[in-house]
Amino acid sequence: MTSASGGSAPALRFGINLLATGSRREFAAKCRKAESLGYDVLLLSDHLRLPSSPAAAAAAMAPLPALVSAAEATERPRVGTFVLNGGFHNPLLLARDIATIDRLTEGRLELGLGTGYVRGEFEAAGLPWGTARDRVDRLERLVTEVGSFLEDPGFGLDLVQKPRPPLLIGANGDRMLRFAAENADIVGFSGLRQDPGKASGELTLVDAPAMAERVDYLRKTAADLGRRPELNVLVHTVARTADPRAATRGIRGRPDGMTDDEALHLPGLLAGSDRELADGVLERRERFGFTYFTVLEPFMDQFGHVIDQLR
Repeated sequence: MTSASGGSAPALRFGINLLATGSRREFAAKCRKAESLGYDVLLLSDHLRLPSSPAAAAAAMAPLPALVSAAEATERPRVGTFVLNGGFHNPLLLARDIATIDRLTEGRLELGLGTGYVRGEFEAAGLPWGTARDRVDRLERLVTEVGSFLEDPGFGLDLVQKPRPPLLIGANGDRMLRFAAENADIVGFSGLRQDPGKASGELTLVDAPAMAERVDYLRKTAADLGRRPELNVLVHTVARTADPRAATRGIRGRPDGMTDDEALHLPGLLAGSDRELADGVLERRERFGFTYFTVLEPFMDQFGHVIDQLR
């Protein structure tokens, strides 16, 4: 499922990870607001609402039908999944959904895929959790088989985006980064890690040196293949404040023992004045090569001011 190739780096893009809750009218208004603030991509995650899950706040409507609603409510932004849980989806049925949504959105779809990281969600759905290797195996099969269906002239659904919509793969480990380097148009860095001994889904923010090492591994691997995927980062917290250091205290997932100064450089955190927030985006582009920034819905308005500064 290969499409991206060498070339100049794309311009900055901004995505908003929406919580698909409320009525149709409320959701449409939320999408139009994101468009007015300058967001380039409207994104939905793929979680189940479990009271014990750290991801429960992101769970609501099913992401795929909600993308069609998001596209109907807006004119300019692309729509995408951030990201679909590979363990939840059958390749043939997912390929049918992707082709249908690509047509109904007139070629605005971006497909994001990942392995899934919350064990309780698999168990609630009656699906096998398995080992980390099992989950990567499943995702690799899903990407390969979905790509084969979509690129088969006999599949029966003519795509607007050929040979298929842009593919984002969320990755962190060596194997996933190698697979993403070979197959993805966009590689998503969540800026999170699962620490040994912590419950599934209880994640820690990745510090700047660790992120730099992972990005460097991906870029070298992709370069060896003659590819240059777009690099995406998830910004977990945006704080417009006159006291950036104070804003780092108590944020979810902050590594134990990290100083406030070190926390200010967490790739998943932006804190400060509008100008400092914009400078933080540019610094992350310079240091890591990120050109596609995704923020969570609670920070839609705060980051909207940053988009305005940058443009």
